[in-house]
Amino acid sequence: MPMTLPGTAIPYDERAGNDTFALISPIISATGGISLSQLSALTGLEGSTIQNWIKRGWAAPSTGKKYGERSVVRILLINILKSALKLEDIARLMEYVNGEVMNTEDDILHDTPLYNLLCSLIYESEQKHLMTDGELREAIKQKLPQELSPYEKNVLENVLLIMIRSALAGYYRSLAQSEFLRIDMKSRGKKMKM
Repeated sequence: MPMTLPGTAIPYDERAGNDTFALISPIISATGGISLSQLSALTGLEGSTIQNWIKRGWAAPSTGKKYGERSVVRILLINILKSALKLEDIARLMEYVNGEVMNTEDDILHDTPLYNLLCSLIYESEQKHLMTDGELREAIKQKLPQELSPYEKNVLENVLLIMIRSALAGYYRSLAQSEFLRIDMKSRGKKMKM
């Protein structure tokens, strides 16, 4: 199970379920957006990294030095995927679903429902130990919005499969790194005692 809410530095909360963003949105709506330092604290990313992603057009810019829901959710999505995919590939993947960052009219599924859907599928794949493409695709198909066209469902199914695999790869990578650091520190401690 994820240690944090996907894309954030917030500890995982069982209430996340199908609407993970509902646990984050009060932070944004209470003040009409969040500052760069707050977004940095929320995601665990350096402010310069966030600014670079925005400068490259991968997320919506701030308004009056406040980042709204659209910006925050896009940053969270990129953050989930960045340890397994190249940033340029993430940007292209997001374009398949949502076209231009600043144009919501070309979206197959807006970023917030996409984030919630991805999080829900991450949790389900972990809880039910879904590993094969067939198992994951079936879970995705069960959760896709019914109002989408067959083409849109196909695009989302393929994108979400990549996103789930990338998110889980990043999660297991961090677990492996933590375990390595643990045994490395233990090993160094033994060498120092000798």
